[in-house]
Amino acid sequence: MNTSYKDFASIYDELIYEDIDYKKIKEFTLELCEEYNVNKENYLDLACGTGNVAIEIADSFTNRFLVDLSQDMLQEAAEKFRGQRLKANIVCQDMTELSLNKEFDLITCVLDSTNYILEDEEIKSYLKSVKNHLREDGIFLFDINSYYKLSEILGNNIYTYNSEDVFYSWENIFEDEIVEMNLTFFVRDGDAYRRFEEVHEERAYREDFIDQCLQETGLEVLGKYEGYSRNAVKQDSERILWVVRKKKE
Repeated sequence: MNTSYKDFASIYDELIYEDIDYKKIKEFTLELCEEYNVNKENYLDLACGTGNVAIEIADSFTNRFLVDLSQDMLQEAAEKFRGQRLKANIVCQDMTELSLNKEFDLITCVLDSTNYILEDEEIKSYLKSVKNHLREDGIFLFDINSYYKLSEILGNNIYTYNSEDVFYSWENIFEDEIVEMNLTFFVRDGDAYRRFEEVHEERAYREDFIDQCLQETGLEVLGKYEGYSRNAVKQDSERILWVVRKKKE
């Protein structure tokens, strides 16, 4: 698993918040919970980051658990939950080796966190861990950046971002189904700028491979959508959302 996001955690929300419709994610997730009669007791958000998705959904559930591999991201999430006076169990764990000794009615892993799993055995371990923590009538929602997006849109391209307090350059290299993202940041620190670099990697997964892994793990696909909508997945869809549950014995 990738362990990036150390320095990035403090500026993560500023850089991505405007590009993501968290309200839409919440509404579609809760709509699916109603559709599949999900009990609103235990909720788990994997790769929770700074908690932006979890905090939207949290007040609909009695118990909330947040898991991430980055202590820095978890610290940001904890402060956010305290600010909203919401309680959550915050755990630093690798989601491919999840061990919480609890079952959940809803598990989410969104905003392409699954793409950060790079090896076949790790993705299978991740799905098995989810299955072991999912209640019989619970559902698991996860999305990926599509193969099309990572190979055709992000791959081998350079992007820049500039604001009053932050500048960064983002250079991508796509090779052997992996996008290597090399980011250089300049963040205002008083009258000067602090420079740091991070490298992130995402794997471009094909739909049929994910479907096969789900089948082998004993997870049943209830629905597959273009992002957080009812639209069917197309060849040029950029985000693909799966809704799954345990196969009935």
